[in-house]
Amino acid sequence: MAIIKSGDLVVLKSGGPVMTVDTVNTSIFDDDKITGVLCAWFDGTKLERVRFDHRAIEPAPSEKVVAPDAPSPEASVEYKAVLDDMVGAMNIPAEAAKPVTGAVSPKPKRAKAPKQNDAARAPGVPIN
Repeated sequence: MAIIKSGDLVVLKSGGPVMTVDTVNTSIFDDDKITGVLCAWFDGTKLERVRFDHRAIEPAPSEKVVAPDAPSPEASVEYKAVLDDMVGAMNIPAEAAKPVTGAVSPKPKRAKAPKQNDAARAPGVPIN
């Protein structure tokens, strides 16, 4: 039997709903010896939990679940093409975003603030 771990989807070999493995119980003397598997599933809105012998369950068949209102693959391709066109129209090419050399005047430089010791002395008075 395949190794079962928490979170795996399983079914009873005799049939029934798909269940989620909650806990895999092992022997206190041998971690490789499975003594039971606790599974959980919903019966309508009621949560059910039961311990099964590991030989009574098997991995659930993997099925690709598709919502009934899911778009067809062809529609998805067309939708992607429309989105790609929209993104292309919204993005500015890198060459157009660069400023043209010489077209923009440089920013004026800010005047430097006077140093603290220059501001403390009166104009025309020498510092010793």
